[in-house]
Amino acid sequence: MSTANVWTRSREKIRRFPEIFAQCAAEATAYGKCVTATTTGKQELKKDLCVKEFEALRTCFANVAKRAAK
Repeated sequence: MSTANVWTRSREKIRRFPEIFAQCAAEATAYGKCVTATTTGKQELKKDLCVKEFEALRTCFANVAKRAAK
């Protein structure tokens, strides 16, 4: 496996990210609202507080990426 192929694939994934992100706007918004709501004041984000929203966003990203790869 050549190093050039690894970088080419990585760059291609990064180039597609804005369109993937745009298709998951609802999930991204829900996750962002959860993070914002749980970190008001000086609170830090703790593990698993927004796991449901994060999993929905991750699933959306994976589904959109799979469709784009076909």
